[in-house]
Amino acid sequence: MSDALLSWLTDPPRAAGDPGDLHGRGIHLADDRGGWEFHGYPELAASARRVAGSLAARGVRPGDVVGVLLPTGFPCLSSLFGVWAAGATVCLVPPPAFAAEAEYVEHTAGILRQTEAAVTITAEGLAPLAARVLAAAGSDREPWIWRDDGDELQPREPGELALLQFTSGSSSRPRGVRVTWANLEANLALIRNTLGWRAGDAGASWLPLHHDMGLIGCLLTPVSVRDDLWLMRPEQFIRDPARWLRCFAVAAHTAAPPFAFEYAARRLGDRLADLDLSAWRNAIVGAEPINPRALEHFARLAAPAGFSPSVYLPSYGLAEATLAVTVRTSGAPAPTVRVDTGTLRFGGPVTIDDEGEFASSVNPPADDGADGWLIGCGGPGDGVGATVVDDEGRPLPDGHLGEIEVTGPSVTSGYHAGRTGSTRYVDGGIRTGDAGFFHRGELFVLGRMGDSLKARGRSVYMEDLEAKVVSATGIAREKCAVVGVEGTGGTSVALFAEKAEGAWVADATLILRGALGDDVAITVVTGRSGLIDKTSSGKPRRRHMWEELRAGRLKDARVLETAHATTGRRV
Repeated sequence: MSDALLSWLTDPPRAAGDPGDLHGRGIHLADDRGGWEFHGYPELAASARRVAGSLAARGVRPGDVVGVLLPTGFPCLSSLFGVWAAGATVCLVPPPAFAAEAEYVEHTAGILRQTEAAVTITAEGLAPLAARVLAAAGSDREPWIWRDDGDELQPREPGELALLQFTSGSSSRPRGVRVTWANLEANLALIRNTLGWRAGDAGASWLPLHHDMGLIGCLLTPVSVRDDLWLMRPEQFIRDPARWLRCFAVAAHTAAPPFAFEYAARRLGDRLADLDLSAWRNAIVGAEPINPRALEHFARLAAPAGFSPSVYLPSYGLAEATLAVTVRTSGAPAPTVRVDTGTLRFGGPVTIDDEGEFASSVNPPADDGADGWLIGCGGPGDGVGATVVDDEGRPLPDGHLGEIEVTGPSVTSGYHAGRTGSTRYVDGGIRTGDAGFFHRGELFVLGRMGDSLKARGRSVYMEDLEAKVVSATGIAREKCAVVGVEGTGGTSVALFAEKAEGAWVADATLILRGALGDDVAITVVTGRSGLIDKTSSGKPRRRHMWEELRAGRLKDARVLETAHATTGRRV
């Protein structure tokens, strides 16, 4: 059994004040009235043992896979640890959020079809939907509605596999990553060491638990050392981002995508200065390309509340490496570099026009209008190997653009059910499908190789084009996405923007044309909120969006063909 993660499920009660006493420590769950419901570790352990007893009574054996289709809350936590207490492998399935029901059923059925789950746990209100998902997955099993009334089962010795962590599906259909207990232990140790986690520290999070950053980085990190966590659902953060931020009067650690800081700054503005952020020491920032400007905006507004830019720990990771690969050392300033994107060539040297330190001199200045800035994501953590390689897998020198390769004890054992993807398992390591380079020992990440194309003989990354559009038009970063496709008919790019048509279209087209040249066809698609289809982790589903555009399945959208002349037609 994993001593760090599961031993508290069997710890005998201790006297109040005893160093091993878990009373008074646990998880604070956000309720829908603006308050918090506290559940101590002893209460959670007893509930998990009862769930384990119910699962055993239903025939679940060590090594079986159990799906958990529940929103963040006590039943979800009880089920997660209950599955592990039963000796089984857990798969946290995304609960319904903003997707249409038919799309949700198709997506989730694809997950459960791969897992061949022995049991799928859900809530009474979600049972009809879960039943439709199981039927679509080809299963004749009914979902099991979570109950906390079974006989307690003393935790069993688990198998090798801790969880099936499904990728977000930004570039293809989701795939289940096989995360072993050894992988999990190694990555949690890496995260705690990097954060400098101290006994008695606390965390706060709103990230979904079916996502690796939410589950491993935010939930399991404090649980592995039996410390406090303030935990919200994603929609609660969207409604009230200040609620998350108020936690940092006492909480020291969190993890979040850059979007969280950009969104909070836009929603709260100068009201950020009224908060108390004095306890905040670390915020691991990742899961999507990091825009230094967005982080600078939040830091400037939050400075009167006690926030320091040194709190930011830009990082790089992926599910296939359990989670974290590189994370900045706590308290050290993050370097920034300005890259000449016009000279980027895979395997070639990267031209750096300027560089600085984020924490002491934020780049770029708010009014310089420049793009091409990247922020350093630190170096490999303890025991992790991260290199940049060319097309043949040969290591490249520092300052050269290539594919990021990862080795070490956090590298998982592969995809479940024989699946493959753009991330490849090679010789005990992984070729990630992500492009980047090292500079002064820091990893700088440009984006997915599958989200790039060749133009004018150089590599162009969709995230870089999006940054140019944002800079030129003022569109919110999360309100636009660029999709590129290379085919026998030539190279095409589409800009999707959740914004009404206006003068900004000409500005966006001009900036794209300048980056891509005259041989690339450009299409601008405008529409209402929801036009940009995103994964559960907030990344654009670029390939799916392109397919929907080509098939004419976009609703309430306006498509502007701008390859040679701007015309409009309804889709």
